[in-house]
Amino acid sequence: MPTINQLTAVDTVTASDLIPIWSSTDGDARKASAATLKTYLTGAVSVNDGLITQTASPAATAFNIAVAKPATWLIITPAAVYATGTITLPFFSDVQGGQIVQVNCSQAVTALTVSGNGATVIGAPTALTANSFFTMRYRADTLAWYRVA
Repeated sequence: MPTINQLTAVDTVTASDLIPIWSSTDGDARKASAATLKTYLTGAVSVNDGLITQTASPAATAFNIAVAKPATWLIITPAAVYATGTITLPFFSDVQGGQIVQVNCSQAVTALTVSGNGATVIGAPTALTANSFFTMRYRADTLAWYRVA
């Protein structure tokens, strides 16, 4: 009988495919369908948005906020409407593909710049209305932040 490392590899998995598992309860090798494994993982894994929260309450007439870490929810609560503002996203080498930065702002910003900090930024807003928001998602293979919401 072959060991797992001797089995032929596949590029895709279907729900009916069988996956080898070790049953610690019975002390032997068993098999489970990919659909059964999916059902188990869906119930066993608790998923939250995984975002850390960063707040900023700029007091000047213009602001420059650096997002401290990837996977951040940035809440900006300026005292009044701003003429200009810059949000600098995390440095691209510190970010994994698929990570997001969500931004909420309670006041309008007439001229907004979203800096990729070495990465390309695609589709970022150039202004914000009061109580607006947007989300940027990083794609590692293109070294770019894309607006997704």
